[in-house]
Amino acid sequence: MPKITGVRFRTAGKNYYYDPEDMDLKVGDHVIVETVRGVEMGQITIPVLEVSEEKIKEPLKSILRKASESDIEEDRDNRRREREAFKICQQKIKDHGLEMKLIEAEYTFDRHKLLFYFTADGRVDFRELVKDLAGVFRTRIELRQIGVRDETKVLGGLGICGRELCCKTFLQDFAPVSIKMAKEQNLSLNPTKISGVCGRLMCCLKNEEETYEYLNKKMPQKGDGATTAEGEEGVVTSINILRQKVAVLFETDDTKEIREYEADELTYIPKKQRRERERAKAEELQKRREEAAARGETIPEDDKKNGVFHNRKLIHTEPKNDHKIEKEEKNNTFEKARQNRDRQGAKDRGNNRENRENNNNRFNNRRNNDRKGRNNNENRENNNRRNRDNQGGSNHKNRNNRRNNNDRGDRKGNNRDARFDRGGYSGFAHNHEEKQRPRPKDDSES
Repeated sequence: MPKITGVRFRTAGKNYYYDPEDMDLKVGDHVIVETVRGVEMGQITIPVLEVSEEKIKEPLKSILRKASESDIEEDRDNRRREREAFKICQQKIKDHGLEMKLIEAEYTFDRHKLLFYFTADGRVDFRELVKDLAGVFRTRIELRQIGVRDETKVLGGLGICGRELCCKTFLQDFAPVSIKMAKEQNLSLNPTKISGVCGRLMCCLKNEEETYEYLNKKMPQKGDGATTAEGEEGVVTSINILRQKVAVLFETDDTKEIREYEADELTYIPKKQRRERERAKAEELQKRREEAAARGETIPEDDKKNGVFHNRKLIHTEPKNDHKIEKEEKNNTFEKARQNRDRQGAKDRGNNRENRENNNNRFNNRRNNDRKGRNNNENRENNNRRNRDNQGGSNHKNRNNRRNNNDRGDRKGNNRDARFDRGGYSGFAHNHEEKQRPRPKDDSES
């Protein structure tokens, strides 16, 4: 049977299988092996084992040699060179103005390749950066973009539990984690409490998933019906998965009581089935009430509810939950009142709408009247202005006529005495006799 051994290159990295050949290897020994990236130095994590050929999927590579002291010293020198390369690459990224965060720099054992790990929100064009780095280090440069989980795995840190991160110490692969796991474990769905340092759901939710799945098979859900060995019926209010205990709420008349039982002591009814059963009981009780009312009788539930006890023949019925029926009746009453309020509100809204339309019509009429009044005032002012202009033109003409008349009177002033001599004075006085000036006396008459 072939032999294999496991080699790991990081603290919490994957195990790679190699053929140990005839070497005497133990867990913790350092070896030099060949990988797809080149020659690397790793550590033995799985002792030499014999396995069947069916489990080996591909031909195994051989281990080159066991690491010597010089190899270990050279590996330490590579770690020192990596820190220097990290600083140089950071400065080059800043010079090129690239939006990327450098995480780690890593040399291969033979220093034939230098790898840089970085994170970024999107794609980054780093071709010019690779040229500059190749010119500085004179070796093959490779840049790899990683996710936030890989970033946390490389950098490490402390979790909310106070211990070092699982991905940094022992977790080799990242298993898919969903919110369903948190629900099964009855955890708070607050993202700050169920998220890790990387901002994703904590990987430890996967560790206990199988245990909680097994325990939840025996536990009911909140809201399911529960029946005790004595025949009491209640509703599940809370569950304790780890202790396998259930809290049940019992309602008797107007009293409520919560009791805790072991999960195996109760018989459970699913929530949907319990509601259907309660609905069927309520319908059956209503039917019996109607039949009893038709005969002029009452059923025991109504007698007990109204405080009436007599020797009347009663219908034999099983005890029911009257408070649920009362609640339904109250809900029906509230529903009718709400419908009446809605109808009245709709009617009021219609009246308000008509009032608003009437007010708008009155406002529009008033505005139109105001506009007409303004137009009438403008027309009146225009007419007055036109009349004043016309009157002013007439007065101007009259003034000119008077001026012309005065001029003619002045020209004829020299002939005034002649007019008096001829007795041709023409005045405008109404009383001609009083206003007429006397003629001058003639000397021949005196």
